[in-house]
Amino acid sequence: MRTVRARCAWTRTIDHRDLVPYLVEESAEVIDAVESGTRSDLREELGDLLWQVLFHAEIAAGDVDDPFDIDDVARGLTEKMVRRHPHVFADAVATTPEEVLVHWNAAKAAEKSTRTSVLDGVSDHMPALALAQKVMGKAAQVGVCAPTHHLADPATEAELGDALLTLVHLARSRGWDAERALRERVRDLRTEVREAEAEAGPR
Repeated sequence: MRTVRARCAWTRTIDHRDLVPYLVEESAEVIDAVESGTRSDLREELGDLLWQVLFHAEIAAGDVDDPFDIDDVARGLTEKMVRRHPHVFADAVATTPEEVLVHWNAAKAAEKSTRTSVLDGVSDHMPALALAQKVMGKAAQVGVCAPTHHLADPATEAELGDALLTLVHLARSRGWDAERALRERVRDLRTEVREAEAEAGPR
């Protein structure tokens, strides 16, 4: 990566923002490989995704004001994973996945103690459906209920997929933007969460 950055005319011009579309694309291709590809596909796509991490780290290494490199990234990740796995690297005990999550969430809460909302750290750049699921989980933590509707109640994940596809078809037939509709509703839900937090006082 250092050699490519130093010698490739195109690569030298790229900054973090320029790389974002490639990061999204490579992440999607990893998902494709996991869900419907071969082991060879997965190995290749993980390499492409890793290249994006190396690329960002090499760009960061050249920052005049606040440089860091891939070693700093790896060191920070190692320290975080050690903190979040006290049942592995210290004397805490966790024999079930639920107990592991208790340790993980406690460590994360300590690391993110400056956060004032359960929504802090939730990226608006997530796809609308993933964002909706994430925000609804956060909303439940502060007692904000998910909206209800008269839609059919699917019995399986496959039926849920059919129901979602039916709604997208309905939106298309009526000239609506399904992605925008969901994003706007999630935006309203975010407002409800922040209002509930304000009423409850400081966390």
